[in-house]
Amino acid sequence: MIDRSLSTNLLSQPQGSSSDKRWGLHSPNSSAAGKTTILYKLKLGEIVTTIPTIGFNVETVEYKNISFTVWDVGGQDKIRPLWRHYFQNTQGLIFVVDSNDRDRVVEARDELHRMLNEDELRDAVLLVFANKQDLPNAMNAAEITDKLGLHSLRQRHWYIQSTCATSGEGLYEGLDWLSNNIANKA
Repeated sequence: MIDRSLSTNLLSQPQGSSSDKRWGLHSPNSSAAGKTTILYKLKLGEIVTTIPTIGFNVETVEYKNISFTVWDVGGQDKIRPLWRHYFQNTQGLIFVVDSNDRDRVVEARDELHRMLNEDELRDAVLLVFANKQDLPNAMNAAEITDKLGLHSLRQRHWYIQSTCATSGEGLYEGLDWLSNNIANKA
């Protein structure tokens, strides 16, 4: 359900810059949730051929006159202990869920809640991309909200957006919510 190869979607503000934001894509449990596809769809406006992410990808994405540094961190078990090093100064987290992967939704929920308990992420807003909505058996946003336990996150601003990474559907609506909520916190 969650792709380990793009494991952190973080929005962090680099030191010395008020207009730059740093964020990452996170999807830890299954490869092929769509994190890298989302990253390059936002960066280049097109689909690129991807392979499972080993380590991380870093790109700058411009959106509404804001420069976001996107960290697409690999989700393999061996590098998970390193994730917390990418969380410092994080303002927002994008968690990518493969809406068609019902077998891993509990694992995705557990990983999400583990991440959100990290001290460095205590003030980060959360955007969940319910990806692969174009597939016929995909869970809808309400079902994913329930299965991820998002309603239990009472002290955190969160939003779930249905997406299709390959067409771009829903990606910019999610970024609108994210940029507005990060701007409101500044």
